[in-house]
Amino acid sequence: MSLESKNGYKTKGNVVYDKSILLSVINLAAKEIAGVSSLSDNFGSAIKKWFSNNYYEGVKLTYDKDNLIVDVYLNVFYGYNVSEIAYRVQENIKNSLSAMIDIDINKINVHVLDVEFPKEED
Repeated sequence: MSLESKNGYKTKGNVVYDKSILLSVINLAAKEIAGVSSLSDNFGSAIKKWFSNNYYEGVKLTYDKDNLIVDVYLNVFYGYNVSEIAYRVQENIKNSLSAMIDIDINKINVHVLDVEFPKEED
């Protein structure tokens, strides 16, 4: 017996995504935005990796019953509008996950942890 999903495709069962797929898509979507220097992978995130299997290279996932909350920790380049970068990162993550995985996200929190200044040349 086939079931019809919300996007019109017929399915015969469940589709299960490994969290590493979600983390990879989120990581790439965040890095695509101009002004993002890197995802933060500082000392605190190293500790989080050891004690949480839902954290990877500046991305943390929190699951509830039907909710997915994404926290992204990033560094930005000097001279860019931080609030604009944060908004674009949120939109790009939402669009990337919706297009690739068809998943609903409850929240996308963007945490800007550092500003990278241009290095002075001697």
